[in-house]
Amino acid sequence: MNPGTLLVATPSVMGDGNFHRAVVLLVNHGDSGSIGFILNKKIEYTLDEVLEGILSKQPLYFGGPVEPDNLFYIHTLGSQISKSIPITDSLYWNGDFEEVVQLLEAGKLNEENIRFFLGYSGWSEGQLEAELEEKSWEPFVEKTPLELIKMPIERMWQECMIALGGTYLLWSNAPDNPRFN
Repeated sequence: MNPGTLLVATPSVMGDGNFHRAVVLLVNHGDSGSIGFILNKKIEYTLDEVLEGILSKQPLYFGGPVEPDNLFYIHTLGSQISKSIPITDSLYWNGDFEEVVQLLEAGKLNEENIRFFLGYSGWSEGQLEAELEEKSWEPFVEKTPLELIKMPIERMWQECMIALGGTYLLWSNAPDNPRFN
């Protein structure tokens, strides 16, 4: 599985509060495990509320349950932020945070080119493969990561279910909590 792969949580993870209706961008996958960020779970805080000295009101997203007190980010700026790790040809993660702060202060960062996360989603060696085999996740190739990032988060999971088709199409219109049906 390559970095940049999008993973859509299937209805089988409905009882998992972290991954219920999650769409995850895989940023690293190797022999020792995998790392990704949940793209569609905005939290109530903004960047200025969690980092002292930062004035930017960029929204924050719940990246996953691992290291929820740490800040991570994905961006489209590549070499403009040194030490960035490539995900795809046009998408990167992390990099020199001092440079990020400078770009924020200069007004050169916005929701179109950077997204901030608290925590990340992680899988140990072989765990993601097992979850894919169990159909807890479906790889999603209908859109590029950049297209998905620009999609409104309120309908991201439903749009992915519709695109996956088959029995997933039925789930696209199911209420968030089936008890409310």
